[in-house]
Amino acid sequence: MSFEADLALIRDAAHAAGALASRMRDAGLTIEMKAGDSPVTDADLAVDRLLIDTLRTARPDYGWLSEETADNPDRLACRRLFVVDPIDGTRAYMKGRPWWSVSIAVIEDDQPVAGVVFAPDVNETYCAIRGAGARRNDAPIAPSTRTELEGAGMVGDVRMFQHPAWPQPWPSMRIEARNSTAYRMCLVAAGEFDAALALVAKADWDLAAADLIAREAGAVACDHLGRPFAYNGPNPSQHSLLCAAPGVAPLILNRVSHIALGN
Repeated sequence: MSFEADLALIRDAAHAAGALASRMRDAGLTIEMKAGDSPVTDADLAVDRLLIDTLRTARPDYGWLSEETADNPDRLACRRLFVVDPIDGTRAYMKGRPWWSVSIAVIEDDQPVAGVVFAPDVNETYCAIRGAGARRNDAPIAPSTRTELEGAGMVGDVRMFQHPAWPQPWPSMRIEARNSTAYRMCLVAAGEFDAALALVAKADWDLAAADLIAREAGAVACDHLGRPFAYNGPNPSQHSLLCAAPGVAPLILNRVSHIALGN
C-alpha cells in the first residue's frame, strides 16, 4: 500500500474522529480517572473504537498501538502499524479549550511514513508522508529561521524554564502552554513557535505523527540528548522531547544535554 493511500485513509479517519469528539463534548461527557491521575472521557474511548473499526478494517494486516487500547505484543511482529492518540490533550478538550488534537501515524520499520494531526477547534489539519514535505490545510509549512533564544517562542512549562537549578538561566522568551504534545510540535513545524521542550517521557502516540510532520517541514525532532526517535519497541515510550527550528535546536541541546532523566 502506498504512503499516499495511507495518508488519505488516516486523514479522513482523523476528521471523522474529530467530528465525533466534538459532538460528544457538546452533548456532555462522562469523565473517569486512569492510573496516574490522568482523565479519560467516554469520547476518548468512542473515538478509539471508531478509529479501530475504520483503520483496521481498511488495513487488517497493520498492527495497532493506541493510548486507549490495551497493548498487544503482537504489534512487535508487524512491519507496519497504526499509532494513535484518539484525543491528545484530553484536559483541554473536556474544558472546552482548543488545544487538543487527533493524532494518527503509520509506522514502517520503526519510523513514521505517514502522519496526520487534526485540531478540530482551530480547524487545522497537519499532514506529511515521508520524503514529500509537510502541509497545514494543504499549504506547505516550514519552521522559523530564528538563530537565537532571546525572544524565542517556546511551547512548554514556564515553571521548568524558571527553575533555579539551571546552571545558566534561560534568556527572556515567550513561553506558552499547549495541552496536546502533537499540536505543540506542529506549531513548531509551521513556524508559529521556535521550539517545544519536555524533559519527561512521552509515549509513542504523543509523538509519532507530529515527529514526521516536523521533520518533513524541516524542523529538528529528537530527545533532549539529540537522539532520533524509534517507534514500536517493547516499551512504546521516548525519553523526552525537543522539537525546534534548526537554528535554535543546537542552542537548546547545549543547555539540556547534561540532564540525566534515569531512563
